[in-house]
Amino acid sequence: MKSDDKWVNLAKGIIRAEMTRRSITYDQLAERLSAIGIEFTAVNLRNKVARGGFSAVFFLQCLSAIGCTQLHLGDA
Repeated sequence: MKSDDKWVNLAKGIIRAEMTRRSITYDQLAERLSAIGIEFTAVNLRNKVARGGFSAVFFLQCLSAIGCTQLHLGDA
């Protein structure tokens, strides 16, 4: 596994885990992002998260929309 793959998988895993923890679907995430002025369809979000190659800005926007206020990375 490439070094960067570890970080890509961690980032997308965090978003998915936080969504699962709060029972949020991609449709709901799209609605929540729209409420803060960021427009994505559920399909676009699902694909973007699956690829994992997204910006720190997108990562933080998603976590904010999900309602995540604290994040523990452990030994990342």
